[in-house]
Amino acid sequence: MDNITSQQLKEPGQSVQTVVEPAKIKYCLYARKSTESEERQVLSIDSQIKEMLQIAERDGLDIVEMRRESHSAKNSNERPVFNSIIKDIQGGKFNGIMTWAPDRLSRNAGDLGALVDLMDQKLLIEI
Repeated sequence: MDNITSQQLKEPGQSVQTVVEPAKIKYCLYARKSTESEERQVLSIDSQIKEMLQIAERDGLDIVEMRRESHSAKNSNERPVFNSIIKDIQGGKFNGIMTWAPDRLSRNAGDLGALVDLMDQKLLIEI
């Protein structure tokens, strides 16, 4: 079974019963603001973080770490903070990413492909 834990319970006089629990998702909160002029209207990094923390608290999400970056996502493999998140997901530190909007993660095929690969490998469970 992928990304779930399974326990077998047996009541006296009854058959074995399997209880399946979803895997605990450990989120990295990622806030990014581009330095490019076309994205000047995007919420500030602090505003993104504030909004996401409210959602995480409301939904009971486990935020393991927060990371912020001021860099364009137009070209792949040019964001050191994003690249470190990818490495930490591969190492098992996180299995979820929380971000203010999908375009905060990727605006190019290379970075998007890295995220899809992690999901295919079941290392990244939720965005």
